[in-house]
Amino acid sequence: MTRAKKKVIKIININADKCNGCRACEIICSSFHATPRYSSTNPARSRIRVIRDPLADIYIPVYAGEYTAAECAGRDKYTIGGKEYDECAFCRASCPSRDVFKEPDSGLPLKCDMCESDPSLDEPMCVQWCLADALTYEEREEEAPEERIVGELDAGLEALANKHGWQQLMDAMSRMSK
Repeated sequence: MTRAKKKVIKIININADKCNGCRACEIICSSFHATPRYSSTNPARSRIRVIRDPLADIYIPVYAGEYTAAECAGRDKYTIGGKEYDECAFCRASCPSRDVFKEPDSGLPLKCDMCESDPSLDEPMCVQWCLADALTYEEREEEAPEERIVGELDAGLEALANKHGWQQLMDAMSRMSK
């Protein structure tokens, strides 16, 4: 039996009508997550991406969600301002069918962590740096059943195994343990 417990839900609300495509959210996110912190900027490492169509003045921020080992079955199309987009463009997941929200060097999935750090921040950096107020932060408490959360290590190892195969991963681990 699982008991319900209070859980803090953290949400970044996106108002695409206010986004001007400046991509400051991408820059600060990649810089915040650099090692050491703020030492470099690489938008490919950002946990938020702005889907852009500058000629139609369309900018839609999307932040990284959970890793999924399977490709989605849906291939819906969206029409915005007369231009057609497939649903992958707005998907938050890191999955095998595309390279968005994956660490460019290792291929490991990226997930928005709401800029959790020590000391903690009042709001994620992308929200703080969004001068157009397209991004707003919200926290609320909800009752949620206890659940097992797959750790970053599990997701990372699974991603590497999917890319290179379990045997190659095991061989590498064996070499590294010596």
